[in-house]
Amino acid sequence: MKRPSVIINCAMSADGKIASPAGKQMRISCDEDIERMYRLRNECDAVLVGVGTILADDPKLTVKETYVSNPKQPLRVVLDTKGRTPPHALVLNDVTKTMIITAKGTGRAYPGSHIEVVECKTDQLGYIDVRDALEVLSQRGVRSLLVEGGGTVIWTFLDNKVVDDLYIFIGSCIIGGKDTPTVAEGIGIRRGEEAIPLRIVEVKRVGPGVLIHYQPVP
Repeated sequence: MKRPSVIINCAMSADGKIASPAGKQMRISCDEDIERMYRLRNECDAVLVGVGTILADDPKLTVKETYVSNPKQPLRVVLDTKGRTPPHALVLNDVTKTMIITAKGTGRAYPGSHIEVVECKTDQLGYIDVRDALEVLSQRGVRSLLVEGGGTVIWTFLDNKVVDDLYIFIGSCIIGGKDTPTVAEGIGIRRGEEAIPLRIVEVKRVGPGVLIHYQPVP
């Protein structure tokens, strides 16, 4: 399969949470890590999230000039099986191009030449088949893809073994809540031996937190 290099980047609390117990975005990264995230986003050809992130947080997925001068705005990609992205979502603004990936037969359309809707196959659980989506992105000239969430999307990429690098910033806070969103969700493993092994490439302190760079073990 021909695909872009895939980088996952996320921030979590010391107890592994990525949002509030209500599922709302909250600041976990420090200023230094936010700057690092924008530089990483600027270096990639595309940035991807699931529609759940769009509905919960309404992100723009652009690069702020506050952190990067003369930014190279990446293609914004949303995995949206049923075409639920609202027409007023900030990810659809005309700052840069956006690709909405839906399931085959959805028939969703949005106004604006900067927005492309692409239909892909779905997997056994009814989610977008990420391998099919990666082939589409590769055909569009995307060589590097930054995946920013949420937990189900991150799990799906890891479970499909299409991740090259994983960056996790661990903030110095505790959020709690048994149902609070975590870095990797989805169906998870069924047996202990199915755990996805990682190797640590680098660990460094960033502001009051810690950044760990992992790579999946083949």
